[in-house]
Amino acid sequence: MDTQNLDTVHVEPDWPSARRGWYAVFVLTLSLFVNFLDRGIIALLVPNIKADLQLTDTQLSLIMGFAFVLFYMFAGIPIARYADHGNRRNLIAIGMALWGGATALCGFAKSFAMLFAFRVSVGIGESCTGPASYSLLGDYFPPHKLPRAIAFLNFGFIAGNGLAILVGGTIIGILAANASSFTLPLIGELRVWQLAFILVGIPGIIVGLMMLTVREPVRRVEGAPPSLGEVKDFLKDKRWMYAPLIIGIALNTIVAVGHASWGPTFFMRTYGWAVETVGLVSGLTFIVVMPFGAMLGSMMAERWTREGRADANMRVVMFALIISLPFNIAAPLMPQGWMSAGLFAFGLFFTAFLFGPQNAAIQLATPNRMRGMISALVLFGFNVLGYGLGPTVLALITNYVFQDEMQIGYAMATCYAVFSPIAIIVLWIAIKPYADTIRELHGTGVQPQAAE
Repeated sequence: MDTQNLDTVHVEPDWPSARRGWYAVFVLTLSLFVNFLDRGIIALLVPNIKADLQLTDTQLSLIMGFAFVLFYMFAGIPIARYADHGNRRNLIAIGMALWGGATALCGFAKSFAMLFAFRVSVGIGESCTGPASYSLLGDYFPPHKLPRAIAFLNFGFIAGNGLAILVGGTIIGILAANASSFTLPLIGELRVWQLAFILVGIPGIIVGLMMLTVREPVRRVEGAPPSLGEVKDFLKDKRWMYAPLIIGIALNTIVAVGHASWGPTFFMRTYGWAVETVGLVSGLTFIVVMPFGAMLGSMMAERWTREGRADANMRVVMFALIISLPFNIAAPLMPQGWMSAGLFAFGLFFTAFLFGPQNAAIQLATPNRMRGMISALVLFGFNVLGYGLGPTVLALITNYVFQDEMQIGYAMATCYAVFSPIAIIVLWIAIKPYADTIRELHGTGVQPQAAE
């Protein structure tokens, strides 16, 4: 079969120009970057917040997780339904502005209740961006270009976490070494962690304004948005694909988010590392290691797709989870900090393989008119179960199973050993139904080029 002719069929005249498409990826990547900037830096602030507000590990886990997704539990699906027929660009812009303002307000919290409420407000802004972003890219790029675009989008996740930990750790260390609080005009006295929240919130407002420069692309399939009945019927018909896909992603996210939330605290408690050391080592690991993993995973999916594998994206996800598991279990059990950091680096490298293919799999297996709502269901599992439970599950295992906050490493290893194998088994169930759906939606003549 002539590959060039297939490309000619797929790159239709009405697709937006590459320049517009990649500009949209750039702005959306910035939005993802600042979102995860908040999630990354709060992990470094755990000791400061715990000391100033006199919180337990469980309370901190609720602030890092459940508070963030509380609003999403109720409004995520209606917002996603709007994304299926409304202006996605404006929705993302409003969400980013709300996120930035709410993050800055966290810097004025004086109690657990206030900080919890402000974190709920952060989740309001966050809930506007996810489904709309992926739906937007689905109309900017043809199927054979979508995995790479999503891989670049996920660089915002990598850079957001990496730079937050790297730069944030350095800044927090410097501020804490010079003063325990700062007095600002018109604002008054602020602790180090409060000032950090205010500084992190400002970029969100800026990126929200930048989003208004992105054009809303024409939807690939015209017509009225799907009814709830249509979506329900489609999900019922594809239940053996979506159910294990959502559950498997959620289980894996519980472990990954628990690690991300408590990782810096683990190194500080277990090995006595200073916050700036944690920031340097963990931040460089994210920035240097994970981008290569993300790109290699995308390239692997592209190669297997060219070979005619309809399940290429899902196979990469399975490969990433299986290969990374031994490193992630062993890392928190190491006697030396550098050994633990090294094994975690290998685990993160292989985990990053799934970033692009996992998201591309969801988009390619979903009809255009339903992408917003179905993406919201997947993100519901990702956010509500993963982010909502991840930090708390690890905190509960630490407090009630090992009954010692210094045993957090054993709690991390336990989470990986229990949840990750179950996630792998559940996701394996989805592979064949996923391949059948890809062939049904794109045809055997299209899918061999689906990740070029």
